[in-house]
Amino acid sequence: MSSSDIFIGETIGTAVLILLGAGVVCAVVLKRSKAQNAGWLAITFGWGFAVLTAAYMTGPLSGAHLNPAVTLGIAIKDGEWGNVPVYFAGQLLGAMIGATLAWVAYYGQFQAHLTDPEIVSVKSEAAGLVDQKTEPAAGPVLGIFSTGPEIRNVWQNLATEIIGTLVLVLAILAFGLNDSGKGLGTLGALMVSLVVVGIGLSLGGPTGYAINPARDLGPRIVHALLPLPNKGGSDWGYAWVPVVGPLIGGALAAGIYNLAFV
Repeated sequence: MSSSDIFIGETIGTAVLILLGAGVVCAVVLKRSKAQNAGWLAITFGWGFAVLTAAYMTGPLSGAHLNPAVTLGIAIKDGEWGNVPVYFAGQLLGAMIGATLAWVAYYGQFQAHLTDPEIVSVKSEAAGLVDQKTEPAAGPVLGIFSTGPEIRNVWQNLATEIIGTLVLVLAILAFGLNDSGKGLGTLGALMVSLVVVGIGLSLGGPTGYAINPARDLGPRIVHALLPLPNKGGSDWGYAWVPVVGPLIGGALAAGIYNLAFV
């Protein structure tokens, strides 16, 4: 794979991942959506299908890492670091593009939701979205773009992200890779998508299971930049947790893989 193939593949794949993933959250959360209140099962399966679609679409181009934690885990496993910055750049750009496209697709619903007096009057701190000591109130749609804890305990939140990502990356390294070991295989993409659903159902409750630094940071940047009415803050005080936690989890998974499976 060339660097250009990797960058293009990761940009497209991560954009599709976030478009469909953030899209299902839009569908469930926003007013005037036909799927409003469809619930957590819809969100977890929607994200699983998002992974499946993006992985099959871009696997031949870049290996469909779609996640800096996965890229880090594979780099540690193989000891090859040359293309890591290219993967990271494509993933972050793609995540921002995907979040923007989700906003475009649900533009009317965002406007209706964020101008509804019942919505904008709700204090987001009651849902654990933001520490009021360090950050202005996060708005009612931040959870569409990025994650936030239900109970704000930084060490628990960090541990949850580490554990969830460890499961994901170890599963990818153990049975998800193609013959070259550089990305997801055909059957592996299906299995990994089911693992993502399982992580969401089992471990998603405390933090919303970012398990992917680009998936959280890119859309959070977009939330901060978009001209959304009454959107509130972007909770930058928490933003490091869904970046650092998944990277630690991916590194630990690679270490376990090299010790136990090789």
